[in-house]
Amino acid sequence: MAIKSHKNGFGFATKSLHWVMALLILSAFTIGWYMDFLPLGMAKLEWMSRHKSLGVTILTLTILRIVWRLCEPTPEALSPHKLERGAAKLGHLGLYGVMIAMPLSGWMMSSAANFPVSVFGLFTLPNLVDPDKELFETLRTVHWALSWTIVVLVGTHIAAALKHHFIDRDATLRRMLPGSGSDASSRPSAHKQKESSL
Repeated sequence: MAIKSHKNGFGFATKSLHWVMALLILSAFTIGWYMDFLPLGMAKLEWMSRHKSLGVTILTLTILRIVWRLCEPTPEALSPHKLERGAAKLGHLGLYGVMIAMPLSGWMMSSAANFPVSVFGLFTLPNLVDPDKELFETLRTVHWALSWTIVVLVGTHIAAALKHHFIDRDATLRRMLPGSGSDASSRPSAHKQKESSL
């Protein structure tokens, strides 16, 4: 499998980043939801530290993914509908924006609480803002709103992929699956081949 993408499919690097980030986002959201139910104490602080470390990792990988995407061709969209292609682009831009804004808001929230972010215990990030209780409360609301925004965007993303796979019967989903060939999008599905032979 090619490392870089081309007009007919995604390369190994893009697929790897996509699925690693999907797992990290799922993990960060699950931990964030879980730690909200814990009483204040060492256990909660430990889970909070893991949550923040995952957030910093997601932020770093998002920046890396954007840079990588600018350095390689973007596979051609398979949908024949201009409106659908435009909505997909907006959805991807929204996901990138939230994947940057959400970790940053969490980092700033920790800074406002005067609680520096330690990344897996390896190093500590500098505070982005001065301690400020009112700002902390504002950023906590922003962080909460962004968490549900990413749920909606990811849910829409998954729904669109399933729609392409089960209704449109194209290779939009297959060409992003691990192990699939980078030219998956150039091969019509069995359903389409059957239709064309009738």
